[in-house]
Amino acid sequence: MEMSKQEYQKFVQARAKSSPLVKDCVLAFVIGGGICAVGQAIMDGFMGLGLEKTDAGTATTISLVFLSALLTGLNLYNKLGRYGGAGTLVPVTGFANAVVSPAIDFKSEGMVTGMAAKMFTVAGPVIVFGVAASVVYGVILMLL
Repeated sequence: MEMSKQEYQKFVQARAKSSPLVKDCVLAFVIGGGICAVGQAIMDGFMGLGLEKTDAGTATTISLVFLSALLTGLNLYNKLGRYGGAGTLVPVTGFANAVVSPAIDFKSEGMVTGMAAKMFTVAGPVIVFGVAASVVYGVILMLL
């Protein structure tokens, strides 16, 4: 059966299931907001223990990275991601998940060639371009 590209596109569009866009957006908002609310509660707890705002922010970031890595290891973050979609990509927790997931997937290949080598396959480009952008912005700021 020969099909042109246009005929194939029409065939795929006719068979494709439509995405529940509004539902997905609401779930992403609720789950992402929930993660942020948990982060705010953790920060308020650290400030209640006497830490200054900057120190509480640092401790909160460390706590969120730890919780995200733990939930990823227990396969709970991925389950949350099925419902929350983009809401689970809140920067700190999503980044921790992006580092831990490949490490878990490739641990059977060994510590060095598996976990260590594959750990930054997803997060590596983010780190590289983030550092490069910060250098460019820093040079521009210094010149101004």
